[in-house]
This record gives sequence, C-alpha cells and structure tokens, in this order.
Amino acid sequence: MASFTLTVNGSARTVESHDPNQPLLYVLRNALRLTGAKFGCGLGQCGACTVLIDGQAARSCVTSLAAAAGHDVTTIEGLGSPEHPHPVQAAFIAEQAAQCGYCSNGMVMASAALLAGTPKPTLDEVKRALADNLCRCGAHDRILKAVMRASGRA
Repeated sequence: MASFTLTVNGSARTVESHDPNQPLLYVLRNALRLTGAKFGCGLGQCGACTVLIDGQAARSCVTSLAAAAGHDVTTIEGLGSPEHPHPVQAAFIAEQAAQCGYCSNGMVMASAALLAGTPKPTLDEVKRALADNLCRCGAHDRILKAVMRASGRA
C-alpha cells in the first residue's frame, strides 16, 4: 500500500492505494466521494470526467493517481458554490445549458479552463475547446451560448 498526496479543491488529501495506476476518477468518486466527474467512456474520449489539474482540463478516467499526486486538482464541486457559482456555472444556469446533465461537468470544467487562459474567446475558439466533449442530448447550442455569456461576449 502506498500513500499519494494531492490537493483537491484547495485541501491536501492523502489517499492509500495498492495501485498507483488507478484512475483519478475512481479516487475522486469512491475514496473522496466527489461524484461530479462522471464515468462516460473510460477512454478519455467523451469528456464527462473532466477535472482541472493545475488549471488545465484533464480527463480523470485516463489520469492515474500517481500522475495527479503533488498537483492541484479542481473538481466541479470546488469550482464554485450554490451561493457563489463560477461564471461558467452561472451562465449554464442562465442559458439552461443542460438537458440530461451528464456532460455538464465536463463542459463546465473545459469551459472554465478555456476562459482562464482565453478570457474573451471567439465562438470558433469555444467550439474548438469543446469539440472533444460529447453531448448526446444536443444541448450544444445552449452550451456555446453559456460559454459566450460567461466570457462577456454574448
């Protein structure tokens, strides 16, 4: 058994694991009870498991616990709060940018990462940033409007 320490939503957390290659997603959901990141494909292709690692969007289903150790991990639970939502979260609510909601975590986290690096993206930049995040419900138009709203360009 090995110990791995990472900062999750601003708090240092130590996790014990027999498997350093265990996906970060499993650690977040099972050990830390942070269930905002969803298991979608398990291959890093759908984006439902997206978290921020050192501010960059990362697929937690293909990021190992060992790779995340020593880094700052932000989940949707740490992005904002009901009282003080992150601007992307507030825009998603205002634009009703979720239908079933399964992709929302990934869309919000990828959008937050985009806006942190590119505060005033063009619509094409938003489309490129979210191109690998899948939404089966077809809420893409509302999601794009929400990101543009969050950027102040709507």
